[in-house]
Amino acid sequence: MSPLQPGAEASISRTGDGRELTSAASRPASPHKGARSGCALAAIVALAVAGCTLTSSEAPSSAAVEAPAAFARERLIGRWGVASFHTDKDRTRTEREAKTQCSLPYTIAKGPTDGVMMHVADDSKLHELRLKGDAAGRTYLGFEAPPGDPQDREILSATDNLIIMRFVDPDANRRYGTFVYVRCGA
Repeated sequence: MSPLQPGAEASISRTGDGRELTSAASRPASPHKGARSGCALAAIVALAVAGCTLTSSEAPSSAAVEAPAAFARERLIGRWGVASFHTDKDRTRTEREAKTQCSLPYTIAKGPTDGVMMHVADDSKLHELRLKGDAAGRTYLGFEAPPGDPQDREILSATDNLIIMRFVDPDANRRYGTFVYVRCGA
């Protein structure tokens, strides 16, 4: 629906098949009309949101419910050889390739708050990312958002010397594959 112009009023009518038709009529605006309209609109939106919340019988998805991460950020900090694969049969070979990348290691450093400094998909700048867990026991790395956000990476496995992770976003995952991080000097 297009927004109404100042001084316009909307009327809603239904057709025989149940569709809503909206028409706008212009009339001079009173000096207090904008404030009353804004309050009325805010009240309608608040009631609609409350109604959606109150009438929903679905439980929130486990990905949206945050829980502690499976490990501390210190496990990520260090110098890593990095490579990626697209099919599981290539994982062992990719781990070996990641180890050879230690000649030009990727450094994961502590962030200024409680995260780590890393790159994100399609961005050459470093960003602070934080570890987040969900109710299903999965661990994610990403921005301040619910766990499993499309910009997150899901950490599939992590030891002190090997981390496997992939992007949650299907397009980024398709382009970049599953990442293997091998700790340099291990």
